[in-house]
Amino acid sequence: MGCGEPHETDCHDVLAEVYLYLDLECSEERRRLIRDHLDECSPCLREFGIEQEVKALVARSCGAERAPAELRDRLRSRLAGLVRDTGSRELLAE
Repeated sequence: MGCGEPHETDCHDVLAEVYLYLDLECSEERRRLIRDHLDECSPCLREFGIEQEVKALVARSCGAERAPAELRDRLRSRLAGLVRDTGSRELLAE
């Protein structure tokens, strides 16, 4: 996904890191860049809203359980790959 507008932080980078942002697992500087991007980019903000809802649903379903670090790392890697693949397909379609 990308809105086609220039931003300080690329749309694909923001969406690849949205779970780190939601989980407060990135630096404050990176959080600021992502937050600023979401404030100015409507397509990413809509996608972020969807991601927030998914995270809330998972939290309700899993209660207070925390996934093992290895599982979280594998999921992050897999999600980043999906974002890259989606971005590559979008570029080819243009």
